[in-house]
Amino acid sequence: MPLKLGPAGVPLSCKGRTIVEGMDDITVLGLDAMEVQTVRTIQPQHFDQYWQAGILSWKSDFEMNMHGPYYAELLGKKRERNRTLSKMETSLQAGKIINARHLTFHVGPYGEYDPGTKANEQVANVMSGIVERVREVWGVEGEEEDYAAFPWVHESEPSLVGIETSGRQELWGTVEEVLEVCNHVEGTVPVLNMGHIHARGHGRLRTSEDYAELFDQARETYGGSTFYCHFAGVEHRMGNALHYTQIKKSDLKFEPFAEYLAEEGDWMDITIISDSPLLEHDAMYMLQHYDKARQRLLEIRARDERRAKLAAQQGIDPEELKKREEEAAAARKSQVTGDEEPVKKEPAKKAPAKKAATKGKGGKSGGMISFDESADEDDVF
Repeated sequence: MPLKLGPAGVPLSCKGRTIVEGMDDITVLGLDAMEVQTVRTIQPQHFDQYWQAGILSWKSDFEMNMHGPYYAELLGKKRERNRTLSKMETSLQAGKIINARHLTFHVGPYGEYDPGTKANEQVANVMSGIVERVREVWGVEGEEEDYAAFPWVHESEPSLVGIETSGRQELWGTVEEVLEVCNHVEGTVPVLNMGHIHARGHGRLRTSEDYAELFDQARETYGGSTFYCHFAGVEHRMGNALHYTQIKKSDLKFEPFAEYLAEEGDWMDITIISDSPLLEHDAMYMLQHYDKARQRLLEIRARDERRAKLAAQQGIDPEELKKREEEAAAARKSQVTGDEEPVKKEPAKKAPAKKAATKGKGGKSGGMISFDESADEDDVF
């Protein structure tokens, strides 16, 4: 399963603040993706940075992505819709220059529409036009031009238009709405913002089974295998996201998602972007837990293969062998526990114990022989 992880923006730990310097730092951290934030406007002086980042991305296996303006009104009246599209146009141009694989956009409020078929059809029509415009910008539609400065235009596919799930009840963008539109508009991809989905579903994502249900729904409705995800902790109330927080302080945990990806995610091509206030730190935290989940899975598979081989040699069922192994392990554990008990009681019966206690006056013997065995995993994130 191709999995790419990275932060939304230049890393907090990056001394330089340019995109290229951020890409270098992200690579050093073991991550391989980045999302450039163009949430308000794009200044012309940034385009030189974008082109340098595009060249670096094209020559390496680093994935660049771009987020369009946060505030959108694609379901508003003609004037509001055109104003939103003009902002998006700048993001489309920048996406080509930076060699963006995904361009993520919000739809905005329902406006005069009610949730349902008519609203979804309007979004699908607008998104179809955006996909066509992306192909025009990349030179796919009409006559091919010679883009010597942008070699990836002829060697890569045009940017995929990502439609993001929303985290508030008054905004278009439930999982069902996003999947339905992406299913009908070629060239689009669902952007599953796990914080938004969790908040809008009143704490929906808690176990690996919850993630399995989400992606089964996506597989049945959307049909594709390419996904773009945002992940961060989230504070939420009454089905609405309030603000992002670090993963450790949220009831939205990454461990169940990592478990699902390790066990059942081989069919997906997925990019996960950290929206956390800790950016690259939480991105590395996610990578760490995904690697742990993969390692656990490999250990379980190796054990099952060994058990199947031994069972075949002994001519018994693997489940029977598993049961015998568990019984033997339980017997060994009880035997060890039984052997240790007399040893602990023995020093209390010995008379010379008083002499030993008088040696080293003023010493706190209780602190010398008692150790805190509680596990405290050293986690730098």
